Amino acid sequence: MDRITTDRRSLLKAGGALLVAFVAGGPPRGALAWAEKPVAADRVESFLALESDGRVTVYVGKVDLGTGVRTGFMQIVAEELDIPLGRIRVVEGDTALTPDQGVTYGSLSIQNAGVQLRAAAATLRREVLRRAGDRFSAQPASLRMEEGVVIAPNGRASLAELVGTGRMELAVDTSAPIKSPEERRVVGRAAPRVDIPDKVFGRFEYVHDFKLPGMLHGRPVRPPALGAVAEAVDEASIRHIPGVVRVVHQGAFVGVVAESEWAAIKAARELRVRWSDWNGLPEQARIWEHVKATPVAQVQVTSERGDAPGAVRGATRQLSATYDFGINSHASMGPSCAVAEWKDGRLTTWSASQGTHNLRKQLAMMLAEPVDNVRCIYMEGAGCYGRNGHEDAAADAALLAKAVGRPVRVQWMRHDEHGWDPKGPPHLVELRGGLDAQGNIVGWEAEAWIPKGAGGNVDLVAAELGGLPRENQIHPGNIIHNLAQPYGFPAVKTTCHRLETTPFRPSWIRTPGRMQNTYASECFLDEMAAAAGKDPLELRLSLLPHEEARGREVLERVGRLANWQARPSPQNDRSGEVLRGRGVTFCKYELVRTYVAAVAEVEVNRRTGAIKVTRFLCSHDCGQIINPDGVRAQVEGNVIHTLSRTFKEEMTFDRKAVTSLDWASYQVITFPEIPEIVVDLVDRPTERPWGAGEPAAAVVPSAVGNAIFDATGVRMRSIPFTAAKFRAAAQGV
Repeated sequence: MDRITTDRRSLLKAGGALLVAFVAGGPPRGALAWAEKPVAADRVESFLALESDGRVTVYVGKVDLGTGVRTGFMQIVAEELDIPLGRIRVVEGDTALTPDQGVTYGSLSIQNAGVQLRAAAATLRREVLRRAGDRFSAQPASLRMEEGVVIAPNGRASLAELVGTGRMELAVDTSAPIKSPEERRVVGRAAPRVDIPDKVFGRFEYVHDFKLPGMLHGRPVRPPALGAVAEAVDEASIRHIPGVVRVVHQGAFVGVVAESEWAAIKAARELRVRWSDWNGLPEQARIWEHVKATPVAQVQVTSERGDAPGAVRGATRQLSATYDFGINSHASMGPSCAVAEWKDGRLTTWSASQGTHNLRKQLAMMLAEPVDNVRCIYMEGAGCYGRNGHEDAAADAALLAKAVGRPVRVQWMRHDEHGWDPKGPPHLVELRGGLDAQGNIVGWEAEAWIPKGAGGNVDLVAAELGGLPRENQIHPGNIIHNLAQPYGFPAVKTTCHRLETTPFRPSWIRTPGRMQNTYASECFLDEMAAAAGKDPLELRLSLLPHEEARGREVLERVGRLANWQARPSPQNDRSGEVLRGRGVTFCKYELVRTYVAAVAEVEVNRRTGAIKVTRFLCSHDCGQIINPDGVRAQVEGNVIHTLSRTFKEEMTFDRKAVTSLDWASYQVITFPEIPEIVVDLVDRPTERPWGAGEPAAAVVPSAVGNAIFDATGVRMRSIPFTAAKFRAAAQGV
């Protein structure tokens, strides 16, 4: 614990509500392990601390999962306080030190946490300038700030000198003026990510590298079937392995602890356990029948205008289609890892959890401990695009550490990661539409079959297997979004059938629901465009309401970027073995923020069914851009990751458990399969910043699906788009 408070954190001295705490040379080792510090989200002192050497420590509840938001937070503070980036340090996701700004998901880090941080910095800036004006008897207009110093016509003073060493409380004023676009020198300009040099040169300390004195190593031993229980554990079966310390068994939770990691691995492999039989999973080949047969907990109408069913029934031409999106694993490249320590009756965990404040409450519930006795500290892991196994590894470590009375490090194996991380649930959408005699859309209906729940906590595996207290609810993310439409259809109805259960423990995975619903809707819109003989880009532009000028702009920009030639799809010339096509798509994320339009260009081998995306073009409007390089990297990452999900990723299972337990059975995209990616960023310096971590992912499957249809006349409605599925769909086309 001492190491984290000195080597990775610049901490405030405890005591009282402080706006600023001056730390000369850092606090004594371990002095602030459990010290109180203001963490209320409406206090400036919760977010910012000035140090006597001119540095600033920033405290944020959101965490950098490898997306670069840490650099964005630093830019926001550097801008408002005129502090060089090199003088800013960031503390993230420490429940004892940082405000609870919610889980790091939903593309909300900059949009919400960044805006809160900016308000705190702007409030502090205004107070500093007020004090400088009093000190120098100067008008505010005559003052300026440079590199942490306020300069007046008759003198200068550092921020530290102006604030002083006394205690002061300061509430965040959300109306405190921020710098105008003309004044900005840091925000809106490219800044290199601060974490990259240490990562490139092997100096970065991931949670996998973290060690504590006297630390042991643990491994979970999972059941061979998801619902199996350990009826008997033969501890004698591993007595021959040197260094084994303890076997922990409670219900279906089994774990081993050893002096070395290798001993723990061997013990987990060789421990003999008699498991009960269980085969409660549906057949994978009949998964969509299972989904449709699952009891419905709630019918949720997400949009309704006019009489859509009547309009479709009375239309001159009626169309219908069913789209499905298979089950995905999070499949983090590095396995989940965590360290836990019980000391003086209190638990501290270090993990790559994207929601340490929520994890704290879950661990307290699982262990029947007061929340105040649990502290969760974020350390960067291998990255995740949703709630993967990081929290579960922390729970494993906490149980094992409590059993042995020493710190325990748990690192999952690959089969743990693929077999036991939460899953993106199966997603099924049925659509119906009607055209009049002129090819105009007169009615639109969509129904989705998706699990109930939203973005709450995902139950910890250790709590579930061990029969320990847990919330016992499912939370797949806000997967209802973007079934409702941005287009001005005269009659529309979109309905979500919220299912009581889902086969695997679900959690949100990048762009939950928004991707699947956008995929189905935007592909079906292309089906209607083809039936009407209309150009798909022009049709979208004609359907967007007049007030959606920003949506129209990204569509027009991506059209110019792709040199779009207006014509109906599919193309007329479909001779030859390798066919080429292009597809367009659009998304207004959650119908309230970030506009994205994209064009995919593909090559399809009609004989083999092999599909290759050769170029992907994206126009992206997320409002005010903090770091253009960071946003561009996010868009590119969205495209690459989602192409992997579109073409490769599909979890497999039998009646007992997950069977895709390695990289051979759960394949991901490779470097040669990555297309040229062209990103067009629309910066709006006077607007509020919106998220960029997810929205571009929403448009990838539909752009690709529409391009395949344009090239071949074959409509693919089931993801992943495999060669075998293409050949099957092409029969009779």
